[in-house]
Amino acid sequence: MNIIVWLVVGGIIGWLASIIMRTDAQQGIFLNIVVGIIGAFIGGLIFSGGSINNAGLNLYSFLVSLLGAVVLLAIVNLFRRGSVR
Repeated sequence: MNIIVWLVVGGIIGWLASIIMRTDAQQGIFLNIVVGIIGAFIGGLIFSGGSINNAGLNLYSFLVSLLGAVVLLAIVNLFRRGSVR
């Protein structure tokens, strides 16, 4: 059941990050899920000092995951287009 929650929350976070970074038209549901999950990992690394702790699903972890997904999309845009956008 935990993997289903990861996929759903990852999809929502990836979708919101793609709206913030204006890349929503280029991404499908699969890429939104991947961006959300990898973004959550990056956000966890940035804000917890390099260690990943399972804090559960709360507003703080949601915002950290969203910020990590936005950072991931900014890095991808930087390499693709030469600008963050």
